[in-house]
Amino acid sequence: MRQITIAAALTCLASLGLRAQAPRAVPPSGSKAPVYGYTVVRSFPHDPKAYTQGLEYFDGFLYEGTGVKGSSAVRKVELETGKVVQDTKLHPQYFGEGITIAQGKIFQLTWQDRTGFVYEAKTLKFIRNFSYFGEGWGLTHEPGGLIMSDGSSTLRFLELTRFQERRRVKVMDAGVAIERLNELEMVRGEIWANVWQTDYIVRISPKEGRVLGWINLKGLLGAPMAKLSSEAVLNGIAFDAQKNRIFVTGKLWPRVFEIAIK
Repeated sequence: MRQITIAAALTCLASLGLRAQAPRAVPPSGSKAPVYGYTVVRSFPHDPKAYTQGLEYFDGFLYEGTGVKGSSAVRKVELETGKVVQDTKLHPQYFGEGITIAQGKIFQLTWQDRTGFVYEAKTLKFIRNFSYFGEGWGLTHEPGGLIMSDGSSTLRFLELTRFQERRRVKVMDAGVAIERLNELEMVRGEIWANVWQTDYIVRISPKEGRVLGWINLKGLLGAPMAKLSSEAVLNGIAFDAQKNRIFVTGKLWPRVFEIAIK
């Protein structure tokens, strides 16, 4: 998800005679899905200038997609030190978004250009670009296909080689559509999604979009959060399937956290 100037947005709405509406609360009232907490297992350094849009764990490294025009990139990062060991920058016209790694390749979305990029995972060498409909926000994958979010309550499932849409699901909880789905990660057969501008990760069934649970990460960053930009929201989920580890971070955050869900 991208940068937004609230004052400008409200001015625009007023000029159109529209009324700005506050985002719906999550979880919605009436939800019967379980709400989980967390414990911090470890924390690691993270580049506080990284506008994190996507996070992956692969072959012993974190891979990170960053945003903002002129600063967008895909990066290979040492987990223990936070050191960027390799990166490929996007052309300044692009605002980078979510990433996922499948079949030895990195797939990366852009926000409003309807253009994605494919790289070799180990070298970050550019392979090709691809097109898709609408905005790109978060990205994950399942066998044979990509799963993307666009800031709405809808997840779209794309074929992995031709990127044609195969199906879509609407994410619902207690009859309420869950909007602002952002960064995505496949975790033990569930889709986990950051909900933009909240402290929550929502756990989703990929089959029909039903909400399976919520994870409340309030207070994760602690006191330093008050000193950060309003853009510094929770965003970034990576899963180490071999060691069953979950990593989370945020845009412009100084730390990556390994967490356990409780």
